[in-house]
Amino acid sequence: MDVLIVGAGSMGTWFGDAIDARVAFADVDDDAAVAAADAIGGEVADLEGDAGYDVVCLAVPMTHVTEAIADQADRAERGIVDVSGVMEPAIEAMERHAPALERVSLHPLFAPERAPGSIAVVRDRSGQATDDLLAALEARGNDLLETTAAEHDRAMETIQAATHAALLSFALAAESVPEGFETPIYADLRRLARQVTEGTPRVYADIQATFDGADAVADAAADIAAADAAELESLYREAAANWHGGDDRRDGSGEGRDGHENGTENANGGDPP
Repeated sequence: MDVLIVGAGSMGTWFGDAIDARVAFADVDDDAAVAAADAIGGEVADLEGDAGYDVVCLAVPMTHVTEAIADQADRAERGIVDVSGVMEPAIEAMERHAPALERVSLHPLFAPERAPGSIAVVRDRSGQATDDLLAALEARGNDLLETTAAEHDRAMETIQAATHAALLSFALAAESVPEGFETPIYADLRRLARQVTEGTPRVYADIQATFDGADAVADAAADIAAADAAELESLYREAAANWHGGDDRRDGSGEGRDGHENGTENANGGDPP
């Protein structure tokens, strides 16, 4: 199988190395395409070329995936996939520009250097080519999590947008403390803050631009900051009920704060690392 990977960054390189196929890389940065090809024994392709491939994989930032699908779909002969991290816009673009092809959206829920791991999978139109790619990923030790585009993108509001907003807010607000002055919770947060700030700023910016979630964190923090003792106790009990007890509102079965389902006012219709 011949696979064209558009986007020669770390995720595109990981995908090319993880599948069992002849791989070519195309990128706006020719040097990046050469480096990715050299790293896994692949080839370099012209980004503006018209040569066809069995499968085209878009490994571009999530804010550019729909444009990349529109530009590259004609080069796919059997299937088209993406690993951008946002699924509804990607699937909609694939349906529009590749209606007769196999269509799969993937979101590796890990940084490439931490592979293997869990991969969210939406099989919009299955077939032998994409099934073979998924089988290769599974054979490399990855767990395939079948989902829908809507379910995935809504989950990313909490898993990525809200989580990153909370951690980056802590990283910005926390002041230096004397060595030895720590609690287990502070130590865990400090570790996570260090981990999240080792990443690529653009990736985190793309996630915030794509998914809702940060506003809910800001609203909750404002409520806590403004609360008196009785109100804080009430907010604490509300938080505890979300994570303990029988009424777990994180699974979509109940309403969150202020009567909004799952605690978010708006639903978005795809680690970093």
